[in-house]
Amino acid sequence: MSDQIKHECGIALIRLLKPLSWYAEKYGTWKYGLNKLYLLMEKQHNRGQDGAGAVCVKNNLAPGSAYISRFRSVKENPIKDVFDQMNEPLQKALWDRIDIENTHWAYQNFSFAGELYLGHLRYGTFGKNSIDLVHPVMRQNNWKSRNLVLAGNFNLTNTDELFRVLVDLGQHPKAYTDTVTALEKVGHFLDEENQHLFRKYKNEGLSNDKISHKIEENLDILNILERATKDWDGGYTIAGLIGHGDAFVVRDPWGIRPAHYYCDDEIVVVASERPVIQTVMNVRVGEVKEINPGEALIIKKDGRISKELIRVPHKRTSCSFERIYFSRGSDKDIYKERKELGNLICPAVLKAINFDFENTVFSYIPNTSETAFYGLVEGIRRYLVDWKIEEIKRKNGSLTNEEIKRIISFEPRVEKIAIKDVKLRTFIADDASREDLVAHVYDVTYGIINNDVDTLVIIDDSIVRGTTLKNSILRILDRLHPKKIIVVSSAPQIRYPDCYGIDMARLDKFIAFNAAIELLRETGQQAIIDKVYNRCKQQENLPKEEIVNYVQEIYQNFTVEQISAKIAELLKPEDCNAEVEIVYQTVENLRKACPNDLGDWYFTGNYPTPGGNRVVNSSFINFIEGKDQRAY
Repeated sequence: MSDQIKHECGIALIRLLKPLSWYAEKYGTWKYGLNKLYLLMEKQHNRGQDGAGAVCVKNNLAPGSAYISRFRSVKENPIKDVFDQMNEPLQKALWDRIDIENTHWAYQNFSFAGELYLGHLRYGTFGKNSIDLVHPVMRQNNWKSRNLVLAGNFNLTNTDELFRVLVDLGQHPKAYTDTVTALEKVGHFLDEENQHLFRKYKNEGLSNDKISHKIEENLDILNILERATKDWDGGYTIAGLIGHGDAFVVRDPWGIRPAHYYCDDEIVVVASERPVIQTVMNVRVGEVKEINPGEALIIKKDGRISKELIRVPHKRTSCSFERIYFSRGSDKDIYKERKELGNLICPAVLKAINFDFENTVFSYIPNTSETAFYGLVEGIRRYLVDWKIEEIKRKNGSLTNEEIKRIISFEPRVEKIAIKDVKLRTFIADDASREDLVAHVYDVTYGIINNDVDTLVIIDDSIVRGTTLKNSILRILDRLHPKKIIVVSSAPQIRYPDCYGIDMARLDKFIAFNAAIELLRETGQQAIIDKVYNRCKQQENLPKEEIVNYVQEIYQNFTVEQISAKIAELLKPEDCNAEVEIVYQTVENLRKACPNDLGDWYFTGNYPTPGGNRVVNSSFINFIEGKDQRAY
C-alpha cells in the first residue's frame, strides 16, 4: 500500500502446560516460552510499530512475591526495548556470577520466568502515542482471582454507551476509551463472579484462605465473558489473563478481527495470524485452528482447554483488508487470494493498455502488492497463450521460422521499476520537510522505458488517500518519461470509514469520496450533498440500531469508471507530463477472490454492526461542518 495507514494490532499469548524444569530438560532452557513469545511478537511486527508490551503471570509463588510483571515501550524499536528491559536483571545476575539457567532460581527471582505470557503490538488508532495507551492493560487487586490483564486488536463503536453503563454502575472510569471501557466491563463481572463464589463458599463454612483456592478452581470465565461482551458493538479479538492463572481469548461474533491458536500437551499458543504460529511452532497448517466468530478459547489454571460460544455468531464478515494488505502474505490462503485479485483485474488492465503489449511495461509498487502482481502477470500470460494460438492459426502455412519464433517467445515486458529506498521517520514534524522526504521514498530503474512511447502499468494493493501517489510516486515514475502511467489497485475504491480496527475514520481522507463530491459539485448536484447531510443530522440522536447509511447516496449517480477518472485527475501532479489513468478492482471480483471473508464495508458501506452506520453518518456530518475530529 503506497499510502501508509495505521491499522490493526497483534496479540501473542502463550500458556505453558508443564513445569519450567520440563522445558529446561527437553529444550535445554527454561526460557522456552519466553523465546516463543519473542518470536511471535517479532513475526507480527507488521501489525504494530507504535508500541509493544508483554506480561508474565506466575501460577505458583508464595504470598508476598510479585506474580504479575509487565513491560511496555513506545520507543523506535519497541519489541527490542521490551525484551531488553525484561532481560536486564539476567545480565546483572550474570555479572554477580549467578547460574541464571537454574530453573528454581529463575522462577523465584526473574520476573518473566512463568507459565503465562501475553504480548501485544500496537498501532495507535486513538490518542497520542503514550505509554499509558500501550497494551497489555491491567486492573489490579490483592485477590489473585480479581487481577485482570487485557490486550487486544479491537475498536468498539459504542464506547459512549458502554461508558455510561459503567458510570450507572457507580464506577468512575479513568479515561474515555474503548480500552478502559473493555477492561472495566470485564473487570466488573470478574468482581461479581468472585463475590458470588465467595458468598457461596462462606455459607458452606469454608475459611477465607480455602475460599480463595475454591474461587480460583471454579471461576466461570464463560459467564464473565457472556455478560461483559453483551452490548459490545465492533470488531475485537481480546486476550485476557487472570492473576491466579486462568486465560482466555474472545473473538467478535462477526469474525471481523482474526485469531488463531495451536495446542498440544506442552503449550497453548494464540496469535493474530496463522503462519506466525506455523513458523514459530514448526507445525503444519492443519494443526493451527481458528477461534471462530463469537467463541472464546478458555485455558484454566489446571490446564483444561475449551472453546465456548460467548455470543451468537452473525453472518461472517471478516475484514477483507486482512486478506488484501494487513496479514502476512506467507499464509497459503492469503497468498492465493492476493494472486487471484491480480488475476481478476487482468481484463480491465488489458483494456486500459488497448492490448498493446509491445509498448507496455508492467511492474508493482513494493512490497505488499508483489503477490497481486504475480497474479496479474499470470493472467496476461494466459491471454497471450490464446493470442499465440490464434496468430499461428490465422497465418497457418505462411509463417517463417523467424515469425513462429517471434510469436512463441512473445512475453509481457515485466520490470522492477520502483525500489523503496528510505523509510520516512516520524520525527520530521513540519509538512514541508516531510513532503520533501516522501518525494524520495522510492527510487526508480532508469533506461527501461522508451521515452514518450511506452505505457507504464504499476499495480498497488490499494489506494486510500492517494497522497503518496500524488506527492511522490507519480512524479518519480514520470522521470522515466512514459507516455502514460496506469495505476492499478487490486482493491476496490475505498469509500467509507472503518471503525473496527483500522485508522480510517475521516471521509475527507479518502480520494474516492473527494472525487465523488467534486463530481456532484461540477455537475450541479449540490442538492444531493445537502440532502444527505440533512438526513444524517435528523438521525444524529437516534439509537444506533435505527440509523441508516445515507452516505451511500453520494456515489449513486456515478459509475466506478467516472469516479476513477476523477481520481486520476485529482491525483495527477501539475508537473507530470505523462497521461495518468487509475484502474480499480470491482467489489464482485473481491468477493470471488476472498469468498470466506466478506467484510467489505469500506468499499460498499454495508456495515456488519449498527455502530458502523452511526460512524459513517457522523463522519459525513463532521466533513460538512468542517470538524477535524474522529467519528467514534
